[in-house]
Amino acid sequence: MKKFLKILVILILGLVIFLWIKHEPLPEGSEPQQADKLAVKMLNALNHEKYKSTRFLEWSFQNGANNYKWDKETGTVVVKWDDYNVRLDLVTHASSTAEKAGTMLSDEEKDKITSKALKLFNNDSFWLVAPFKVFDRGTTRSLVALEDGSKGLLVTYSEGGTTPGDSYLWVLNENGFPICYKMWVKIIPLGGLEATWDDWQVMESGAFLPKSHQLGPFTLGMGDVRAYN
Repeated sequence: MKKFLKILVILILGLVIFLWIKHEPLPEGSEPQQADKLAVKMLNALNHEKYKSTRFLEWSFQNGANNYKWDKETGTVVVKWDDYNVRLDLVTHASSTAEKAGTMLSDEEKDKITSKALKLFNNDSFWLVAPFKVFDRGTTRSLVALEDGSKGLLVTYSEGGTTPGDSYLWVLNENGFPICYKMWVKIIPLGGLEATWDDWQVMESGAFLPKSHQLGPFTLGMGDVRAYN
């Protein structure tokens, strides 16, 4: 994943230079109470109650290189990449287990690999369930005026995940469905980079989840996405 992100950053920088795209500063938001109402509207549009009651989520990322099965009820995730198979405990990280090519890892190697698995999960799950995280602990919400006169939902994460401090400006349609967001994140030096959130599908559990995203010239596929009980 680190190699992928490094390559992505290099390519984005190249595109910035080539296209002379200007960096967008992080906008200032206002009206936090109205922002909360807009966030609730988005959650309702995506069947948030169905998502909350969903037990299992399955997907992949980076063209199937990283694979996940998340049991929300037990707070565990099976993470697979290369020859690694990690059972990640999101509640008690020390209880996580890891093996490579069917062989359990030593404690030192296990700690290294389970920490990597957690970083992978934090990144790759965000591309799957980010709309459902707008009221996570440590988040703030505000409204931002968009060019077409509508209001965007700015969400900033002051804690949690792997890179606290990141901000996302959600653009929604009239029904509250996300269309895209703009990002101000530590891993990407270009502020305001836009990713689509418009390839939605209804899961077995009734919740809406994305099948893919378009990030500039790149398509980020989520693989065979499933959500069920």
